[in-house]
Amino acid sequence: MKVILASQNQHKLVELSAILSQLGFEIALESEYGLHVDVDETGTTFEENSRLKAEVVMRAANMPAVADDSGLMVDALDGAPGVYSARYCGRHGDDEANNVKLLAELEDLEPDKRSACFVSAVCFCLPDGRHFTYMGRCPGWVGLEPVGENGFGYDPVFQPDGYACSMAELRPEEKNAISHRGNALKI
Repeated sequence: MKVILASQNQHKLVELSAILSQLGFEIALESEYGLHVDVDETGTTFEENSRLKAEVVMRAANMPAVADDSGLMVDALDGAPGVYSARYCGRHGDDEANNVKLLAELEDLEPDKRSACFVSAVCFCLPDGRHFTYMGRCPGWVGLEPVGENGFGYDPVFQPDGYACSMAELRPEEKNAISHRGNALKI
């Protein structure tokens, strides 16, 4: 089944394609269909934002769409950056600035006080009006500095439970097997 990814993010396309191809889905960026939809993410939960994005793109293309809204929730910061992960530093999509801000806010905390969890809501919207949202989590903690090249967003500062490396140091197939998106799509 062909599905449009409600995103312009090539990294997200690669990760979700690897996961969803195992379920029989063929995914393409919205730009491959001539769409450049800018969705105002006004939701207050990951579920709301993923559905907003998927619905808008599904309506624009009149074909199935999938969207992910995800982020890192840090216990010591009462769940921040949370649903606003991509805009945490005030500049949407600036991964390095987001990581710098997060590490600065956790600077005085010992490693055992840096627990966090990647959370993802993946929503499929179909032209017949049905929608399905799947939630996934990947628990871990925030490291002391960015490490690794195989990831984006908070991957270089996040160490998943049970691993002695950051998410960005894992091979793509290892990451997909334990990631918040991978866990959401173990359906």
